[in-house]
Amino acid sequence: MSKRNTQEAKRAARERLRAERERQAKKDKMRRQLVVAASIVGVLAIAAGVGFAVTNMNDSSGGKVSSKDWTAAAKDKKLVKPANTSGKDGTTVVIGDEKAEKTLEVYEDMRCPACASFEQTTGDLMMKDIENGAYKASFTMAAFIDEMAPGSGSKNSLSALGAALDVSPEAFLEYKHTLYSKENHPEESDDKFSDDSYLLEVSDQVKELKDNKEFEKAVKDGTYDKWAQAMAKKFESAKDVQGTPTFKMDGEKLVVEGTENTPMTPDQFQAAVAKALEK
Repeated sequence: MSKRNTQEAKRAARERLRAERERQAKKDKMRRQLVVAASIVGVLAIAAGVGFAVTNMNDSSGGKVSSKDWTAAAKDKKLVKPANTSGKDGTTVVIGDEKAEKTLEVYEDMRCPACASFEQTTGDLMMKDIENGAYKASFTMAAFIDEMAPGSGSKNSLSALGAALDVSPEAFLEYKHTLYSKENHPEESDDKFSDDSYLLEVSDQVKELKDNKEFEKAVKDGTYDKWAQAMAKKFESAKDVQGTPTFKMDGEKLVVEGTENTPMTPDQFQAAVAKALEK
């Protein structure tokens, strides 16, 4: 075979190999697209199923009030500010030693599972710090989960917290801690906190609230519903707060060192607080 024929044969072989690679690449791309498309369809089907289940769960939950209806009803009520509050609409809630130099800003939603997790693992540490005067704490409560997972439990439990705050700052802290406990905190999709009878059942575990007729009446009458709505609105305007829980020390967000993550464990929280207190 001549040298020219040999070169032509090699060139032809390379062309066949290139063409085969292109065909295989097209097949692989098509297969990936089909897999992705199937995955998207599956995810959408699951999401639709979950949404359908959550909607039905709320629709068949014994007459629990939707977020929209709860808000409409609260709008027509008189604004009653709980004792131990200050500021516009009584939405400034600061608890602790007034002489404490630093203020820990706490942002939470009562239906938030991450907030419950923090309270269950680290809440006692925070409450002890407040009691010991390491810092005072300012609480801003949200109600956005009522819009995400339909219902009114965030706002309704916030109204009950307003009733507890009217009793005392200690009752507020203890009731919040008890609602967030493993025994009492429902799944995010379960709008259990929209039920006044359940909120009162949990309140019996708090010494200052047990058999407290004025507190019970305030919860049943929704005395602090409009206040809860005002508090939730205040959260919406909070600067640099995208979710719950969020903690700031005098306006500077607390994070796990070297990350943007919220400190959740006692060690993480203690380290973040210690660093903030040094400034």
